[in-house]
Amino acid sequence: MVSRKKSKSKKVPMDERHIISIGGGSFANSQKSMQHALRLIKKKGKAKKKILIATTATGDADSSLVICYKNLSQYNCDLEHLPFFARTPPDLESLVLSQDMIFVGGGNTKSMLAVWREYGFDKLLEKAWSRGIVLCGSSAGGICWFDQGLTDSYDISYTALDCLGFLPGSCSPHYDGEVDRRETFHTLIKGGKMANGIALDECVGVHFQGRKLSKIISPSSKKTAYSVKKKGRSIEEKKLQ
Repeated sequence: MVSRKKSKSKKVPMDERHIISIGGGSFANSQKSMQHALRLIKKKGKAKKKILIATTATGDADSSLVICYKNLSQYNCDLEHLPFFARTPPDLESLVLSQDMIFVGGGNTKSMLAVWREYGFDKLLEKAWSRGIVLCGSSAGGICWFDQGLTDSYDISYTALDCLGFLPGSCSPHYDGEVDRRETFHTLIKGGKMANGIALDECVGVHFQGRKLSKIISPSSKKTAYSVKKKGRSIEEKKLQ
């Protein structure tokens, strides 16, 4: 059983708070982002890094858990899953604050956030972030940290969704991987329904130190992140280097 004795109780300066947002895609092609996230964790001696996995966005589907465990186990970390669709641990705060990283998987962002808010997990994530616990996620787990995210939680089309608000502005994942994703993001920002934001190609990660963008992590030279802003009556899209 994973030890939960040492909880992170002190707030850290803003520049020691880390969020890594990944634009979706396969775990295998997102390894550079995961490795970067793990390097942010400082442990003494031979103590293993502890990662809490949240697959709420798929309703804790077995397939999601298998993928997460299969890919994260290669890093020789202590892994633990937080279930919200089975018996949820009664002391969520102790569980959350004893981790080194919290990894959030993809799926239905709107449903995920609704469940988190019902349990108060959204507030615990903010507390974890303020104590230097690394927050990381892909797709739904990548956009949830921003003020807004472009989501396909509804089957009909992409829509703007209010998220946790740890990071400023909006975010779209799967920018180069899904039809009409780019066009819809542009339209919603241009129409004032979404704030200016950042767009992530598949498997591209962005590292925020505090609320400031610190690094872009890409699996290839063909993939990147973009700044997308309303400028007058049009949209300005720029590749971020």
